[in-house]
Amino acid sequence: MSATLDSLLDLLDLERIEQDIFRGRSRSAVVPRVFGGQVAAQALVAAGRTVPADRSAHSLHAYFLRPGDPGAPIVYSVDRIRDGRSFTTRRVVAVQHGKPIFHLSASFQAHEDGMDHQAAMPSAPDPETLPTAAEMLPRYADRFSDPRMVDRLLEARAAVDLRYVDAPPFATAGEPREPRSQVWFRTHGKLADDPLLHVCMATYVSDMTLLDSVLLAHGRGGWAIGDVVGASLDHAMWFHRPFRADEWLLYDQQSPSASGGRGLGQARIWTAGGKLAITVIQEGLVRVPRD
Repeated sequence: MSATLDSLLDLLDLERIEQDIFRGRSRSAVVPRVFGGQVAAQALVAAGRTVPADRSAHSLHAYFLRPGDPGAPIVYSVDRIRDGRSFTTRRVVAVQHGKPIFHLSASFQAHEDGMDHQAAMPSAPDPETLPTAAEMLPRYADRFSDPRMVDRLLEARAAVDLRYVDAPPFATAGEPREPRSQVWFRTHGKLADDPLLHVCMATYVSDMTLLDSVLLAHGRGGWAIGDVVGASLDHAMWFHRPFRADEWLLYDQQSPSASGGRGLGQARIWTAGGKLAITVIQEGLVRVPRD
C-alpha cells in the first residue's frame, strides 16, 4: 500500500466524539476548498458506522451547501431516520464553523435475491495500455498558468491510479468535443475486505472527473486551466453490485445537458469483468469567468 493511500484511509477513519457524532480532517485539494468527494466519502463512513454490518449501502443523495474550509475539522452528525426489516436510512449533516456545508441521505439494505439484468458494458481499451497520471500530466504542463499545477494534480490523485482513455479537458481546451469521457481507476494498493470501505472509496473518486464531459462539450479546459469556475451542487449514487475499489473500474461519463450556469453529468461504473457496479449523477455549477 502506498503512503498516500494509507493517509487517505486514515482520513476516512473518522473520530467518534459522541453517540452518532463524528469528526473528520481534510487534505489539500487542487482548489482552495475541501474536495467534495472527501466530504461525501466521510459522510458515508459516518452513516455506515451506525448501520448493522449485514446491510450494505445501495444509494446516496447529497447536496453541497457551502465551500469547506480545509484548515478546520468537519463534524458529522448522523440522524437515524429509519431501521426497517430490510432497509436502513440515515441522514448526515456536515458542519464547519457552526454552519452546515453538506447534507447526505443514504440507504442500506440487507442482502436479498431478486430479478437481475443490466446494460451492456461500453468498449474501452485495457487500462494497462494507458499512460499513468505521472506519465500523462507533464505533457500538458504548458497549458497551466500555475507552474506548480502538475505537482498539485499529482498530489491530489496520488492515492488513486486514474487513467484517461482519451485526452482530458485541459489537453484540448478551445476544441469542443463529444460530451463523453472515460477513465479507469483503482486505488494504489490493496484495501481491506470491508464492503463499506470500497463503496466509500468509489464515492471519493466519483467526484474527480464527472463534470469533465460538460467541459468537453464547450471546449473548456476546467478549473486547473482557469477558463471556468464552479463547484459540485448535488451528487447521487446507486450501488448495484459488489465491487472492489482496488481493482480496475471503468468510469463511463457523459453530459446530456448544460444550462442556467449548471452542467449535468451522468455516469456508470463497471468492473473489468463487465458488471455494472454503480450509477452516478451529479449537477455542478459551471460558469465562464467574466473579463
